Amino acid sequence: MNLSLGFPEFSQELSVSRKPSLEAVVARFQSAHKEPDSPVRAIHHQPAAEGVYAEIPPAVDARLRAALEKRGITRLYAHQADAFEEIERGRNVVIVTPTASGKTLCYNLPVLNRLLGEEGARAMYLFPTKALAEDQLHEFQSAVEEMGSEIRAFTYDGDTPQDARKAVRQRANVVLTNPDMLHTGILPHHTRWARYFESLRYIVIDELHYYRGVYGSHLANLLRRLKRICEFYGSKPQFICCSATIANPRELAEALTGEAFTLVERSGAPRGEKFFIFYNPPVVNRQLGIRRSYIDESRRVALEFIERNLQTLVFANSRLATEVLVTYLKDACDRGPVPGETVRGYRGGYLPRERREIERRLREGEIRAVVATNALELGIDIGSLDAVVMAGYPGTIASSWQRAGRAGRRQGTSAAVLVASSAPLDQYIVEHPDYFFGRSPEHAYINPENLEILLAHIKCAAFELPIRDGEKFGRHDIGEVCRFLEEAGFLHHSAGAWHWTSDTYPADATSLRSVTSDNFVVVDTTGEPRVIAEVSFPTALTTLHEKAIYLHEARQYHVERFDYAERKAYVKRVESDYYTDAIDYTQVKVLDEFEGEALAGARRAHGDVRVNRQIVGFKKIKFYTCENVGAGKLSMPEQEMHTTAFWLHFPAEFLARFSEFTPAEKQSGISGLGNALRTVAALLLMCDPRDLGVALSEDVSGGLETFEPNLYLYDMYPGGVGQSAPLYRLAPRLLKQTAELLAACGCEAGCPSCVGPAGEVGERGKEAAARMLGELMV
Repeated sequence: MNLSLGFPEFSQELSVSRKPSLEAVVARFQSAHKEPDSPVRAIHHQPAAEGVYAEIPPAVDARLRAALEKRGITRLYAHQADAFEEIERGRNVVIVTPTASGKTLCYNLPVLNRLLGEEGARAMYLFPTKALAEDQLHEFQSAVEEMGSEIRAFTYDGDTPQDARKAVRQRANVVLTNPDMLHTGILPHHTRWARYFESLRYIVIDELHYYRGVYGSHLANLLRRLKRICEFYGSKPQFICCSATIANPRELAEALTGEAFTLVERSGAPRGEKFFIFYNPPVVNRQLGIRRSYIDESRRVALEFIERNLQTLVFANSRLATEVLVTYLKDACDRGPVPGETVRGYRGGYLPRERREIERRLREGEIRAVVATNALELGIDIGSLDAVVMAGYPGTIASSWQRAGRAGRRQGTSAAVLVASSAPLDQYIVEHPDYFFGRSPEHAYINPENLEILLAHIKCAAFELPIRDGEKFGRHDIGEVCRFLEEAGFLHHSAGAWHWTSDTYPADATSLRSVTSDNFVVVDTTGEPRVIAEVSFPTALTTLHEKAIYLHEARQYHVERFDYAERKAYVKRVESDYYTDAIDYTQVKVLDEFEGEALAGARRAHGDVRVNRQIVGFKKIKFYTCENVGAGKLSMPEQEMHTTAFWLHFPAEFLARFSEFTPAEKQSGISGLGNALRTVAALLLMCDPRDLGVALSEDVSGGLETFEPNLYLYDMYPGGVGQSAPLYRLAPRLLKQTAELLAACGCEAGCPSCVGPAGEVGERGKEAAARMLGELMV
């Protein structure tokens, strides 16, 4: 099969040999990189490196030392030894080293050492997912077995059988769980865990960088509740955190826990040779700035590895892209020498048993390729892979390196290919490789003081233990909040404390990962009705509306009925050559302005806003060609959200400066400016662009001649997660870098890589946006 990667020389050379090595494939990328206008924009070579070692510290128990030696570990990596010494001194430690650098031993070693030396000591391990906790349990138990110790470790999550839970509470020295289970299943029932909390010595938080935005804001409040329970039982555990490379790991750890931390970031681990390749699909229409589909190009790149027996992991950034790529790769493999069943999909909506089977078969080499969302980004052991292909930039440099690190985890040579989409953020990254490969500039932001999140956790805290007068929750005196909850019927004050009086169970009403815990279940009615997936509330509105084509494991299902009240969607298996994409309509209204000031004749501000969003229709998109083959109207319930926003206000006097443009062209220019601003804002805030919404709001009752619009960049989460205030402060830099983005884009009248396609923002949209930016920076 002759598959071109956008330049003929590549495929011609590959077809000479039936099974070239990974090095030969990389060599062809290197050769193509030298060609003018090559889609290969950068090749970053990370050479193999020797490890930096340290002796096992004398404080390590002899039994543990012997167990390490049985596993061939006679020395530690430098960062493992440093972490052990700091933890032994009683300090909270955050370890930041690359993927597959042995971070697990950084916490297992001191924890096991303490458990051997102190009978009855306990530890808690927190992982973002159940799958990661299960994976780490096997690692921990193998170390315990080597020692012949009686130390007992168990996972405790939603999959733990009811009849086993009592035994875990009573017998476990180490409990491996996730924030969701701590929130709903452990803290509300802390009296059953009394002996465990009395002896809790360590709290380990792995994948720290994962806890950003709304999830991180929830975790900070959850840890406030956990520390409160520990204090009640007389314990003060140490925190050990591990993170991928970000700019502010210590700051994030301290914000999450409210404790001071020591940072360990000097990695001593050896590493295998890695090639990181940036691939930008060729332009097919230079005037419009349209490139080949990044999904198609990702398929081409992935097949180059798959057909040469190189085990490959393909990452996509959405459920839809995952399913489309699975479909494409299965179809291609079925037509070639590779069986289609060796290609599988993997994402959060799959049922747990299905995911465990895919992990096992990938680890054992039975599966040639897996297309996954970020569900496989974390450190689950899936064996040694040869290549990673990323269909689109994941949104952060940390996530990109996490994904790239899934290949070559056994120190062998590996390759990672980032295939850029036409999204402006992708284009900025792929055309500025120095920005990417330099020291990580990314900061993780959380906002534990988000009122909705704070209120939810204060309810949970009151349910767990009465809130004493004068008691602080984090850094706040919460007496006023308690009085508010008393008026709402949740609390009652007596004997110097606030007591929970409602008959509700507050933890059940609070989801740590989203605004609402209302998930939809997908019921397949093709034969005997059965549940095939679970979908979050916001995603359900765009993927499970009536007449939608729902994709699951490369199969198409037509949504027959969307039961909004019961949170169910009934689907039937169909053979369809198209998928659907929802169309929404958004309105924003200012509720309260916190700060505002003039900006070169316009105005910048930030404050509270109300966002109303409604799904009003959908498009039918044909597989492979991406043609729009139809559309439909929908009447879905409107969703209302209160959040925070940064906005620019354009008075009529400011817009009058641009007399060369019609009112409609000015409106198009501002709309295009919003698209470009969101891209640069995501870079400055180090967040995913999907965490920011963009909307243009104006009063056109007096006609386009007199409209004075506001251009909003708003937090996509109720209450906000702390992004509007930094944007307000960074406004001059935001505008300057946005102007640079527009100037560097080679399209003539707008494209998906800057202000948006000319068809959406008008023929003069880019020109108008650039002129306005010029005025704003005066």
